[in-house]
Amino acid sequence: MLVYPSSIDLSSRTLRFLTGQLTARRQDIGTRWRRLPAARQALLALAHLRCGDTYTQLAAAFGIGIATVYRYIREAIASLSALAPSLTDAMKTIQKKAFVILDGTLLPIDRIAADTPYYSGKHKRHGMNVQVLTDPFGRLLWASPALPGSTHDLTAARQHGIIDDLTDAGLKCWADKAYQGAGGPVRVPFRGRRLKRWKRHHNTTHAKIRCLGEQAMAALKGWRLLRELRCSTNRITNIVKAILALHHHASA
Repeated sequence: MLVYPSSIDLSSRTLRFLTGQLTARRQDIGTRWRRLPAARQALLALAHLRCGDTYTQLAAAFGIGIATVYRYIREAIASLSALAPSLTDAMKTIQKKAFVILDGTLLPIDRIAADTPYYSGKHKRHGMNVQVLTDPFGRLLWASPALPGSTHDLTAARQHGIIDDLTDAGLKCWADKAYQGAGGPVRVPFRGRRLKRWKRHHNTTHAKIRCLGEQAMAALKGWRLLRELRCSTNRITNIVKAILALHHHASA
């Protein structure tokens, strides 16, 4: 197998952060020896999350077995996902904002046609539904646990308790047409083709505000592993949490 050097579009500060987390974990569990030092394990995990490199590619690049790569990546993801904010934690930050933007995204997965719960009729492919909250400037604040792709955005938002928490906090929220009927503080555009002028103007203004949320989606999808997930669906929530923790540290 040919091996070649590559690069990861992340700062050394992110590498040091993850290295520190892994070093602390090794001390907690009393690890005496590893095939790779903590810094190399952190680099391996970042290459997987950011670039989407497969276990086989990483095993060849770092000179270790595929099973060891699997264990190292799972350990790194577990350490990071524990740092991700919950919705309750995120609400403390959100309450300081003028409003928030709510949107849903589909994370593609490699599932066959028989896996109906994971098939999204809207996107015409299999995936996992993730709800995202951003601030008025389009900065990512929180990402939800992953649900099967067939889950409607409004159903997902209610299941995660997003609508109730925003209502209790009295916060304004902008969302797209998928959240029609959410009620409370959620503002959605008017539906229909023949709308009055003031309704069309409202929809235009609404779209200008809501489009800022696409910046957070782009930041999330910048982690190329999320563009085509090939792992168990049970692991996707922790992967999203790990990436959220890294994103928050990098933007802090």
